[in-house]
Amino acid sequence: MKPKERFSFSGMFFLSVLFISGACSQRAYISPDLTKLWETPAVLKTPESVLYDYQRDVIYVSNVNGNPSEKDGNGFISRLRSDGTIDSLQWITGLNAPKGMGLVDSLLYVSDIDEIVEMDVKSGKILNRYPVPGSKFLNDIACDEGARVFVSDMQDKKIYVLVDGKVSLWLSDSKLDGVNGLLAWEEDVYAGVNNAVLRIADDGRTVEEWIHETGGIDGLVADGKGNFIFSDWTGHVYKASPHGKPVKLLDTTPVKMNAADIDFILDRNILLVPTFFDNRVVAYTIK
Repeated sequence: MKPKERFSFSGMFFLSVLFISGACSQRAYISPDLTKLWETPAVLKTPESVLYDYQRDVIYVSNVNGNPSEKDGNGFISRLRSDGTIDSLQWITGLNAPKGMGLVDSLLYVSDIDEIVEMDVKSGKILNRYPVPGSKFLNDIACDEGARVFVSDMQDKKIYVLVDGKVSLWLSDSKLDGVNGLLAWEEDVYAGVNNAVLRIADDGRTVEEWIHETGGIDGLVADGKGNFIFSDWTGHVYKASPHGKPVKLLDTTPVKMNAADIDFILDRNILLVPTFFDNRVVAYTIK
């Protein structure tokens, strides 16, 4: 009996070591250039996008709260203070599956499956809904200094634009495969597609590959120092200079935490990451 007992104990010990080793290996990668600043409680509902409002020092969060393609009326916008505390969880309701957001003065725009919804951040009320006929899956939004509102159609290789209350097709191009993250920066529009960041001239006619080998892209921001930061939804965040090789900043896939449509607070060097199924927003400072 004793040999069997010794074998059983050894086997249990070996399995315990494997279990502990496996558990320890399931850790997120955080670059030495990142420092975790804060995280919200896990009370958000599938947070897809974050947007910092410089004028009001608050953060807006779009909550899908259900199927990203379903018109269920469950979606809403949350408002956070800049320290990550929740000011209003269900601040603006009456949405379906809100995703990318953009801000023009006091007007907040959000994509919602097949329409662009316009909201007033002063009153917290929905002002207008702009249908996008023929669209399949509207995703990210970017606003430029001319108050143009761009929105990507991820499933149809198109970018639409809202100007003076009217929606029109801005660009349809085979290069827009899986187009998602949008950024209006300086005089151009940048678009994250499958495995690249594209630079699109202001008139929408010239399209060139700006960053290569990126994988899929969800959020796309500029750091104000000549670099771009982008996420891939699964849990990776990278930084790259134009035509440079992407450098990994964050990998939360081992802990099954997503990195959806990010934002970056330029004057504080703070990266905001919505974690989608993890139901939080996490903030990091970047060196």
